Amino acid sequence: MKTTYLDRSPTPSKRTKTLLTITSIKEMKAWARRGHEEGKVIGFVPTMGCLHEGHLSLLKESVATCDATVVSIFVNPTQFGPNEDFGSYPRTLEADRKTLMSTGADVLFLPRQDSLYPDGFQTYVQVEEKTGYLCGKTRPGFFRGVTTVVLKLFNIINPHKAFFGEKDRQQLEVIRTLVQDLNLDITIVGKPIVRETDGLAMSSRNRYLSKSERDSARALSQALDLARNQIERGERSAESIRKEIRRIIEEHKDAEVDYISICDPENFTEQKKITSRALIALAVRVGKTRLIDNCFVEGV
Repeated sequence: MKTTYLDRSPTPSKRTKTLLTITSIKEMKAWARRGHEEGKVIGFVPTMGCLHEGHLSLLKESVATCDATVVSIFVNPTQFGPNEDFGSYPRTLEADRKTLMSTGADVLFLPRQDSLYPDGFQTYVQVEEKTGYLCGKTRPGFFRGVTTVVLKLFNIINPHKAFFGEKDRQQLEVIRTLVQDLNLDITIVGKPIVRETDGLAMSSRNRYLSKSERDSARALSQALDLARNQIERGERSAESIRKEIRRIIEEHKDAEVDYISICDPENFTEQKKITSRALIALAVRVGKTRLIDNCFVEGV
């Protein structure tokens, strides 16, 4: 599996920027309006914080291709289910702020929960068909929360470009559909998965893992590597590949499969035979931590 590592070389012309922190929606809109009036191309990187090198790869792309970059940090309550980790999700604001000061980002947007979701809030946005698979199937309501908060942030920041990681491949395609269907003038840019040196996909939730659980978590990328090798050797049966992936993961007693999907990379319908480009997507619970990973394969 191809591993993407960050180029840590500085961007001299943009490292000296002062990072502006904005918490008010009104002030954020005013800043964005001035940027548009000055003809600036605004890039936007939405995050839930606990920044890692995957986030920084998105920031680097935005800083390199846009005149101004906004990064938001907001742990969005509407995309968490009742038994999920909203309360314990890692919040590392001061460390994140220090990290951002060296990236060339212009604005850190920290909206308050009661500003985005005031009393009486009752309007949600739902992308239909693409959210019926993968994480949308096993986490009911998740994508309704994602699309609602992303649209709200788009309306506040009014970016020209927004940057998302390929690790959340379904989310990326759902956001692209949202932008297309609602006629938003925003270019959605997807960037490759960034991995740890041991192959584990970068995730804020990786810090939940104990040492033994981290060893088990590596099974996700190992299983994807094996599946890709099987396809390169001519295997085309999706069911055979799924069984082999499950075998590798379930060799670890603390790993429980949520789903193993071999599907169309844009609409996520399952494939029986791999005859063209496909996405292999995994969700696995290691201990109490739910991890996702994916790779693309070619069936030609």
